[in-house]
Amino acid sequence: MDLVNKHLDGAWKLFERACEHLKGRAIDDVQIELYDLAFSLAELVASRVMLEYAGRPAENTEQALKQAVTESFVAETVASVHSRVRLRPSAYGFKAAELDNEYLALTDIALEPGRLAKLGQLFRDRDGRLPIDHLDEETTLMRSSFRQFAQEQVVPLAEQIHRDDLLVPDSIIDGVRELGCFGLSVPEKYGGLKPDGEENSLGMVVVTEELSRASLGAAGSLITRPEIMARAILEGGSDEQKQRWLPGIARGDPLVAISVTEPGTGSDVASVSLRATPTNGGWLLNGGKTWCTFAGKAGAILVLARSEPDVTPPHRGLSLFVVEKPEFDGHSFEFESPGGGRVSGQAIATLGYRGMHSFEMFYDDFFVPNENLVGDERGRGKGFYFTMRGFSGGRLQTAARASGLMQASFEAALAYAEQRNVFQRTVADYPLTLQKIGRIGSTITAVRQFGYVVAGLMDRDKGQMEASLVKLFACRAAEWITREGLQIHGGLGYAEEMAVSRYFVDARVLSIFEGAEETLALRVVGKSLLEDGYDMFDP
Repeated sequence: MDLVNKHLDGAWKLFERACEHLKGRAIDDVQIELYDLAFSLAELVASRVMLEYAGRPAENTEQALKQAVTESFVAETVASVHSRVRLRPSAYGFKAAELDNEYLALTDIALEPGRLAKLGQLFRDRDGRLPIDHLDEETTLMRSSFRQFAQEQVVPLAEQIHRDDLLVPDSIIDGVRELGCFGLSVPEKYGGLKPDGEENSLGMVVVTEELSRASLGAAGSLITRPEIMARAILEGGSDEQKQRWLPGIARGDPLVAISVTEPGTGSDVASVSLRATPTNGGWLLNGGKTWCTFAGKAGAILVLARSEPDVTPPHRGLSLFVVEKPEFDGHSFEFESPGGGRVSGQAIATLGYRGMHSFEMFYDDFFVPNENLVGDERGRGKGFYFTMRGFSGGRLQTAARASGLMQASFEAALAYAEQRNVFQRTVADYPLTLQKIGRIGSTITAVRQFGYVVAGLMDRDKGQMEASLVKLFACRAAEWITREGLQIHGGLGYAEEMAVSRYFVDARVLSIFEGAEETLALRVVGKSLLEDGYDMFDP
């Protein structure tokens, strides 16, 4: 592994020098450069995680596979970083003559076609099973339980939910309730599964992977909104509000939704304009929201609104409110507040990610009582910060959703490749297919290990930046892997009767929600690189 370490260090130095060249520049003047550097950083950090993973002892066969996977993944990262810099060297402060080709000593070996085909064969021999994950016994049992539930209760319904654009059936929701999924981010003292005074982000990640493996829209995203809302209330809610709302979130009664995005703002959360105007005993909400997933079925919606219109900077003028309403099935609803005004919602027809319905919302003088302002009077103007605390967990969970979706596509593609004969050989016998299998297996392993490390960081109240990085990396990888899964199926993969077509369209949304990749790359990762650089954590 000495060669791997040497050239990964070289790629890091290339990256750091490029960042140093851009420091002090305005974000919008170097968007293209920062966008590339953000993805480079995500891959570089994932590679460091993989090197630590490869160094953890395991049984001989597992250890050999871990090392092979790590060498392949790190070599691709090194090649990727070099290619981005070489594409426009002067933009990063280099002269073309300065850029040597020493890294080819690694890539020529680790990415040699025959070597990649052998790696694919290793995964093929294991029916797509990834290398040992080093999870503890409790987390492994949790994974096994949720995999069984997902296989038995979700998989048989997933295709019909997708094709007919149905709402997630009560049988799935009730099963998730019984397993305690909605309480994974709620402390035990409020009726959840999270130990008091501790975090268990790893449990949330593993559960999300297994549910998403069965269906992203019908299961994998059910616990995202409770995760975000619970973290936001734990961060900013009063003691009374925590007692009032957290036990219900943990029970899945009511189901909840998050309403932040607006038609004109997208991921620019600080520019939210839905108005919250003080009135006798509460607030009046006026304006529109969009992409509010599960808004119809939800009995409580966490809404970000502008309560202080004249405050600068504008993100300090936002507050969070909990809108309570009855549950509605179907694709539209309307509800009048007991205090006056109304809210209406219409489901948006989507390419994929079906099952929970995402709504266009409109509030017309909708009354919300004072006690539903998160943090009470102390929470006025702090909604942006409470929301960001909730979203950090949501980004990690989105990476876990991507991981589960990739695994499902990988398993389906490998199974089909073993059955389908082309030119007197199974598709799985061909070197090109084996190379794809090897690269896919390596990438999913890296996504998972990266996610597990970020979960540990977040449990120590760290890892906010890494949560954005793992989301960037995982969601982009999911698009490629589900594309390859469909491609291995050939023409049949394009048919709706095959699950891989669902995986492909579902994967496309991952880079958009919980922070669009451009926003994360430029306004989160890029901003940090321009101002502070990046300090690698100890995996």
